[in-house]
Amino acid sequence: MPSRAVVIGAGLAGMLAAAALSTAVDEVIVLERDELPAGPEHRRGLPQGRHAHLLMAGGVAAMDDLLPGMDIRGRLLGKGAHEVSLSSGMLARTAEGWLRRWRHEGPRMISCSRALVDWVVRDAVLGLGGEEVGRARVEIRRAQAVELLGDAGRVRGVRVSTAAGDKGLDADGHGDVDLDADLVVDAGGRGSRILKWLTALGISEVEERTVDAGLVNATRIYRTPAGAESFPLTLVHADPYAGRPGRSGMVMPIEGDRWMVSLAGSRGGEPPADPDGFLRHALELPDPIVGRLISGAEPLTDIHVGRGTANVRHYVEKARDWPEGLIVLGDALATFNPTYGQGMSVAALGVRSFARELARGGPAAPGLSRRVQRAAARSVDTAWAVAVGQDVWYPGTRGGRPGTADRLVAAYSRRLNRTATGSYQAAAAIWDLSSLTTGPTRVLRPRTLLAVLNGPLLPPPTEPPMTDSERKILRSLDRTGRIE
Repeated sequence: MPSRAVVIGAGLAGMLAAAALSTAVDEVIVLERDELPAGPEHRRGLPQGRHAHLLMAGGVAAMDDLLPGMDIRGRLLGKGAHEVSLSSGMLARTAEGWLRRWRHEGPRMISCSRALVDWVVRDAVLGLGGEEVGRARVEIRRAQAVELLGDAGRVRGVRVSTAAGDKGLDADGHGDVDLDADLVVDAGGRGSRILKWLTALGISEVEERTVDAGLVNATRIYRTPAGAESFPLTLVHADPYAGRPGRSGMVMPIEGDRWMVSLAGSRGGEPPADPDGFLRHALELPDPIVGRLISGAEPLTDIHVGRGTANVRHYVEKARDWPEGLIVLGDALATFNPTYGQGMSVAALGVRSFARELARGGPAAPGLSRRVQRAAARSVDTAWAVAVGQDVWYPGTRGGRPGTADRLVAAYSRRLNRTATGSYQAAAAIWDLSSLTTGPTRVLRPRTLLAVLNGPLLPPPTEPPMTDSERKILRSLDRTGRIE
């Protein structure tokens, strides 16, 4: 009998999971409740998609493994995405000061809209299948999963609700339909109902943790000013240790000769949605550079505000019982405060773990689901530690307060960031960790420890480390009356 896999969700994690499954089963069906756009456009079911997303080097590498020969990086760049070197191609101010820009080549990240990433990946996956390449074709059906079929021992499919006219309906063209499957992947994002579904199967002990700093995002798109096409991505981080609400801002180049400007603030420091307040918030960041840049740029959109940014993790890997035939990936497994730019890359790394387990034993291998969940959890650990380790320090954070371990980690992290303002070794450790190309032990290697012990070798920059031409661009855009 032909084997079938069902994936819930046609977002990034879902489509990458479908790609992994296409080499292991005869049929892959992706269920998506949203009407998917024909191009790189925003969709309703991804509210955070309007805000800043960065695709880190670790995520790009995982996508290359999952989609060999598809050159996702090249496709993104061909559609107008930008590639940014963490060592030299950005202006970044941490809570400890401005990071220097080094001539040494560091990890690179992709800067573009989330809509472009989703569309490029979806287009690549849908073009994968065919007998000639030994892959099943991936089919997307517009439908909503309403419950899992099976029991605590094995999931055997999904009950779906579809609109009249869609595939899979009963003879009358309506009603819920049972879709049998050998494997079910929940990649349903932040809206996943996995805990409810597991409870219905008789599995109720899955631990959930939420750490919510109350972060609010406010994003506006601007036309890239003439002459500023090469201006570096600019990022002013919040200070989680100051004992007051954190505020941050970013100007990132995206496709279509545009700047995406995202401001963020934790509980009590939320950015406003009116243009004057938006600019004022940008100017009141720890450094006013974001506000100065946009004060002379042409806005192309209204200001979009996003909430629902809590870190949420489902510890399914620790469940005493776990059914065969069920995999949870992407945001259904763990979501992060988007300020840290990790979500897409963590999702890709988790799916790569899934693909590797599939390749070892096939979709029917006993214990596959449990092994996948444990491997995917390891992909989550680093990003979770980074996000939660900072968010617990903001006033009013719900779901976590700093403990002894947090204080020790914070003390080392602050010293590492302070050292990185004038030490290549310390900065390189931060780039590698941020890029998700290595685990947290990277910051504990002997050369990094020695650098942190010695402190910065060069004095920290007192202002953004710009070139003369970049400084000229900033002055030409600044309408704030600032005198240098």
